[in-house]
Amino acid sequence: MAAEDLEWERSKISNQDTNILKRLGLMKKEDAIRFPSKESYPNPPMEYRVSFVDHLIRGLSPPIHDFLRGLLFVYGIQLHHLTPNSILHISIFITLCECFLGVAPNWTLWKRIFCIRRNGSHNVTYNIGGVVICVRTDVDYFDVKFPDSVQGWRKRWLYEESANSVEHNIIPFDGNAKIQRRRSWDAEASEEEKKATEALMSRIRQLQNTRGKELSGVQITAYFLRIRVQPLQARKNPLWTYSGKNDANRISGDLSTKDLEKLVRRLSRLGKDPVPSSCRVEPYSSTNPLPKDHPSMTSLPPLPEGGEVEEMAIVADDTQGSSVPESEVAGSHKSAASHEKEVESESTESLPPAVSPKNKRKRTDAEILAFLRLKKLFLLIRRQLMILMLNPSSALMRKKKYQSLTWLLGQARHVLSSSQLLDDPMIKDLIRIGSQFIGYREYASRAEEKLAEANKRAETLAQKLEQSETARKKAELAASEARAEADDAKAKAASVEELQQRLKDAEYALHEQKSAQAAREQGIIKRLKSQSRRTLTQTDQDFDLENPVNDPLLDALSLLELHGREIREGVANASAVLSALFPYFFPKKEEPSTFLDLAKMFNTSEDLGLKVRQENMKVAVENTVALVADSGQAIDWMKVGDTEQIEQSRWRSLMKAAKPNTKKILAYLGIKPASTPSSSRPEV
Repeated sequence: MAAEDLEWERSKISNQDTNILKRLGLMKKEDAIRFPSKESYPNPPMEYRVSFVDHLIRGLSPPIHDFLRGLLFVYGIQLHHLTPNSILHISIFITLCECFLGVAPNWTLWKRIFCIRRNGSHNVTYNIGGVVICVRTDVDYFDVKFPDSVQGWRKRWLYEESANSVEHNIIPFDGNAKIQRRRSWDAEASEEEKKATEALMSRIRQLQNTRGKELSGVQITAYFLRIRVQPLQARKNPLWTYSGKNDANRISGDLSTKDLEKLVRRLSRLGKDPVPSSCRVEPYSSTNPLPKDHPSMTSLPPLPEGGEVEEMAIVADDTQGSSVPESEVAGSHKSAASHEKEVESESTESLPPAVSPKNKRKRTDAEILAFLRLKKLFLLIRRQLMILMLNPSSALMRKKKYQSLTWLLGQARHVLSSSQLLDDPMIKDLIRIGSQFIGYREYASRAEEKLAEANKRAETLAQKLEQSETARKKAELAASEARAEADDAKAKAASVEELQQRLKDAEYALHEQKSAQAAREQGIIKRLKSQSRRTLTQTDQDFDLENPVNDPLLDALSLLELHGREIREGVANASAVLSALFPYFFPKKEEPSTFLDLAKMFNTSEDLGLKVRQENMKVAVENTVALVADSGQAIDWMKVGDTEQIEQSRWRSLMKAAKPNTKKILAYLGIKPASTPSSSRPEV
């Protein structure tokens, strides 16, 4: 088993890790993430890549951003070689560029700020997390406040579904890939590149040092976690077009305040300091768009599909700054790799002397090693020549490739001088190609000089043409704006009087409307008070408002409503009484359906009470006659009916004499007598 394999252990992902991945929206899609079962070495299924929980929560999601793809390609590393804090460095840089500088992630700016180093101790190097991204010592950059230790992150590995397309995808996992230091690790920006990005560096210094509006790495981290966009994911739109909760780049809904603060504290070293609720500088978004004259700068690192780059050459001498102390190592990590030493596959130490001609048929190990090295040098020379011939590039890049070829040829001469391989056919072919290259280089040098002179002239003419075109457009724009301003002034001057007259008419109309409204309200108040007084005179019932609103119209209406309610109750009671009396006064008639008709029947000129009493007297007389007839006495009814012969005093005395037997008669008739004394009087 390879030494690097010892670093991999069985994955140990807790329920807490799973829950945070769900809350972040990284497991929304089914089978987006698969967890290893019992394997102690990654064996990802087809279309899956190896990743870590601590990488995902720091902004990584497939398909990956072109900037991250380019970094992995130029530095010649794999994703598992980077530490979690290095991943966060890249996320913060992309968010800084898109949200606060208003440009796409800039490769030239990255080279001015960052470089990468090995991660390990004096005698130990690591495969997982064996590379760290460092801020250059001469650069003033944000204080990110990384945690001192990311405990156990190497054990929290998993399988993440990769992108469908080749571009924006993570390269397949290779656990045996060794970390080899390359020139690109220390690649610096040229003077031209520094000049082109100086405005961005000035803006970064301004963001850090503006008093009261200082921007920090923790604020940037909290911002991309808050808006729920993964910076290292390939996106349709840059972050300066972020449109809020409905943005297409969001991977989940908003985190709760508690979850957000907990996650920010996990990714940074805040101590007792509060988690920033917002950035002190408003980031660019759809609500804070880029200025119209904002410059657009595009500078991506070379991508795998673009071919080889010179900066990927392996560096032989790795003694200067080759490693940095690992600040992210878990306690159990060193046990697996504490005795592993850093191995470089490309070494330019002096080779052993060549063997004598007597032993030519049987090559020694030194000859075999020299042959293999020459073969590799030959392949590198041929590749560089193919790139020169097939891929057009700038004069600066061609010059670098020529220097690289010269160095490779020097290495080949050194190997040839210490070995007896001149008769080998491949070596002869190599010498022939080298000779051709020398002639091609001289011809190319002359052509480059002429081309550079022509390009310089063309650039001068182009600059002059651009300046004249700019001046012409500026003059045309100024003239157009002047004409537009003159037309606007004329139109405004012509319409001032009309606007003033319309304003006066509107004020007069408003005054008339207010007067009419006030008169109408006074009339309504007068009518309401009149109705209230009429009701008061008829019902003799007055009211006082308990809670007046101090509005004459509304208060008068409230008093009328109180009187109306009193009248409605009186009408209801009268209707009930009249309905109860109706069968007694009008026994042979049908009761009217409305109260007004019912009241009209009772409101007549005749005495309805007298009529009822007479009817009752008739019944009483008939009952009396029936009782006398039932007693069997002989009575002359003709004489009895002649009431004119009976004097009134005689009539009253007879009634008084009959009263003792009244109760018996009523009981006989089935009528219960009243408890009050009789008030009957003779009806004439």
